[in-house]
Amino acid sequence: MENIRSRTKKLAILAMMLALITVVSALEHMLPPLPLLPPHVRLGLSNVVTMYTLFFIGRGPAVALAFLKSLFVFLMRGAAAGFLSLCGGMLSICVIILLSALTRNRVSYLLLSEAGAVTHNIGQMLAASLILQTDIVFYYLPVLVVSGILLGGLSGTALRIVMPVFHKTLGRE
Repeated sequence: MENIRSRTKKLAILAMMLALITVVSALEHMLPPLPLLPPHVRLGLSNVVTMYTLFFIGRGPAVALAFLKSLFVFLMRGAAAGFLSLCGGMLSICVIILLSALTRNRVSYLLLSEAGAVTHNIGQMLAASLILQTDIVFYYLPVLVVSGILLGGLSGTALRIVMPVFHKTLGRE
């Protein structure tokens, strides 16, 4: 009976995280382009939910969340956007998992977030080059690397700020 309760609780937590990531992603997409940000650059705040899931719930659930977020993007914005989201999200989560494992979890959330943001952008560039069948998209990569470092830092900082709220909400104090 306890095993069923534990699995039910874990499923409920993942459902909450999926709802949260979906809402944050949708709201972020509705924002007008922000001043001083390069074209097509988003804040990436939904990644805070994915990172929390990775660090405190588990790798499998985090990968599942990234995949399901891509499915949501596919349903809401179409195949190309879904494919970009999938490639960026999966590369990002894999790199964060790899860096965490290689450093035995001794690297800061800030650096992991920055690495994840940069590799998310690289994954999206790779996907865009496949879709458009051209390498010209990579000329925008330096802009996306700098943006990834800066906005990844923002996401890492946001994770630190919301961690106590997540912990309290999920009963992990």
